[in-house]
Amino acid sequence: MSRCFHTHKGTTRLSPLLPSHSCKPRLASTTAAATTTASPPARNLHRARARVTMAAAAAAEQGKAAVGWAARDSSGVLSPYNFSRRAQEDGDVTIKVLYCGICHTDLHIIKNDWSNAMYPVVPGHESVGVVTDVGAGVKKFKAGDTVGVGYFVTSCRACECCGKGYENYCSRMVTTCNGIDHEHGGEVTQGGFSDVVVVDEYYVLRVPAGLPLDSAAPLLCAGVTVYSPMVQHGLNSPGKHLGVVGLGGLGHVAVKFGKKFGMRVTVISTSPGKRQEALEHLGADDFIVSRDPEQMASAAGTMDGIIDTVSAWHPITPLFSLMKPMGQVVFVGGPTRPLELPAYAIVPGGKGITGNCVGGIRDCQAMLDFAGEHGITAEVEVIKMDYVNTALERLEKNDVRYRFVVDVAGSLDPDAA
Repeated sequence: MSRCFHTHKGTTRLSPLLPSHSCKPRLASTTAAATTTASPPARNLHRARARVTMAAAAAAEQGKAAVGWAARDSSGVLSPYNFSRRAQEDGDVTIKVLYCGICHTDLHIIKNDWSNAMYPVVPGHESVGVVTDVGAGVKKFKAGDTVGVGYFVTSCRACECCGKGYENYCSRMVTTCNGIDHEHGGEVTQGGFSDVVVVDEYYVLRVPAGLPLDSAAPLLCAGVTVYSPMVQHGLNSPGKHLGVVGLGGLGHVAVKFGKKFGMRVTVISTSPGKRQEALEHLGADDFIVSRDPEQMASAAGTMDGIIDTVSAWHPITPLFSLMKPMGQVVFVGGPTRPLELPAYAIVPGGKGITGNCVGGIRDCQAMLDFAGEHGITAEVEVIKMDYVNTALERLEKNDVRYRFVVDVAGSLDPDAA
């Protein structure tokens, strides 16, 4: 991967920064030739240049000391972890992490639910913080800027997906944590439950002034995950009717975006107790208990589209009856069990089913700008890092309203008040 949140597997970098065909061996060859033909002053110049180059490479290999919390096995229990991030390069931004949201994806990764965990894993992909340093080639940011980094930290930037602004679907997209950085020795990326991150400026987002940083952090994943498909599928037009399945970390943000788009929004939930929250606090127009056949029948054929945010298995066939012809159900949750869908649910009416995984850099920045303009943030419970394991247990039980956010700087920075 190029320029991303990541760490070496130990505190010492074992792989070279440059590939075998790079300038380092060529420099050695050139220097050797020069010592046989050049004058003593020329030989000294070549030697000096070689020493500078080797010193720079050694400094780069040392990386940057970092401290975070990591899971070591499938128990998912996090504990303090000292490691080394790669050194900042010309196009990189070094960021002091202030806050990082906790996503259900973090829970799946640290517990190895998807059988791809590369321990130790420092989770976290909803980070906001302050730029502390920038590389020589950085144009977009400067020290002191407030920024964020989301679900992924690199892509190829050359394929069709990247060219269309869908870096999130690039086959070489690398996630912020538990990804493999092929451009820097195949090291495993480490996420935002850490005091510092080093990221290519292309994948850094500007956080609008005025947004509270703790409640803005979940927008880097939850926000763009619902915003992007709403825009792509035309579910952002005033007067249209949007259904939101689930009123959790993703769902409550979808309601907020839908209302600011000027849509009619109906929350669809298995929990009758969430009715008041949906209607009075979040401003939804209607609330349907999905297990109530009469309530479901009363809304049949009224919705232009549905965003399904639920991460647990649930019956989905009844949802299609709620939509108008040609409507789309967009799945943004990640159930670990296969969902069931008979053909008769979609063939009549030409209804569709699609999915969405976060969003590209363009969509993410547009989402943040829209959120800044309209004052959209997540409903959060801010915690310190020493509470994180309890928070993860509560998240697994859906016992949070609606997103945990770790006060990273307040937990890990010894100078924090």
